[in-house]
Amino acid sequence: MTTLEIKLNLPDELVREARAAGLLVPNALERLVREELRSRRLGRFDEAREALLRDPLAPMTAAEIQAEIDAYRAESRRAAGT
Repeated sequence: MTTLEIKLNLPDELVREARAAGLLVPNALERLVREELRSRRLGRFDEAREALLRDPLAPMTAAEIQAEIDAYRAESRRAAGT
């Protein structure tokens, strides 16, 4: 686990509110960071989904799908050194 020290200049009122709400403790800060990361991942997922809806990929044949699978497996074996 990594220890992180953050030095910020925040408005006094914001700090008072955050402290009163219990947000300036490690567990709460970890939860806030995790929630923000999840939100951003979902946002990128939604953007990709919308892009595919606007410009869908051409359907692949079974042979094309198998070729992609074979290429992925071969690359995985090369990366693993086997």
